[in-house]
Amino acid sequence: MSSAGHLPNRGGAAPGGPPATLPRQRRGTTPQMHGRYPDYDVLEEAGHWDEATRRVVLDRVERVPPIRFFDEREVATLGAFCDLVLAQDSEPRIPVLAMVDEKLFEKKGEGYRHAEMPSDPQAWREVARMLDAAAAEQGAESFAAAEREAQLRIVARFSEGRLEWNGMPPAKAWGLVMRDVLSAFYSHPWAWNEIGFGGPAYPRGYVRLGPGQREHWESPPEFELDPVRDVRERGLE
Repeated sequence: MSSAGHLPNRGGAAPGGPPATLPRQRRGTTPQMHGRYPDYDVLEEAGHWDEATRRVVLDRVERVPPIRFFDEREVATLGAFCDLVLAQDSEPRIPVLAMVDEKLFEKKGEGYRHAEMPSDPQAWREVARMLDAAAAEQGAESFAAAEREAQLRIVARFSEGRLEWNGMPPAKAWGLVMRDVLSAFYSHPWAWNEIGFGGPAYPRGYVRLGPGQREHWESPPEFELDPVRDVRERGLE
């Protein structure tokens, strides 16, 4: 997680929006209802999952955890940060910050930390303060209140380890928060729809049996916008 060079250059019909040719989602839900698999809904496979797996996955869709760890200002700042780095510019959004908040409130850490870093909960609070301080240097009341271009500049500097503050190495702080952000985002079924992921492997698995034989799971349809060509044409490699 050493660079956010893609952040200022995402192209699309609107600044920072999805590619103009990306189709609208027709079945299931994806962030912002855009996706390369518009007729795919991983939740249609729920009947094939065991009960424990089905309960866990559906809970991620049906329940947004209440905010219990972050305060109101931190929620505004870190919510804006999460939306920006994930390009969640409109509804529906995966509630990433709420999922991170629940992890921190329930003290579900990774079981390790770098010697130069504080605990994960304290590190997240420091990141919120650092983002607000960087925004104040550019004349904004807070990171959430800053203009989008200012937010992009701050996040780019953060990702490159160029934000200066005492007590925590910014490169390691970036790695920590992006680990949690991406882990939350890609644990959610709406993200699975976006990338065409088949969902939990148990009990059927993913192995294809060969020509003419039934697969263990129904793979998503072909994408309507080739992701490799799209990324290359928009200069995001």
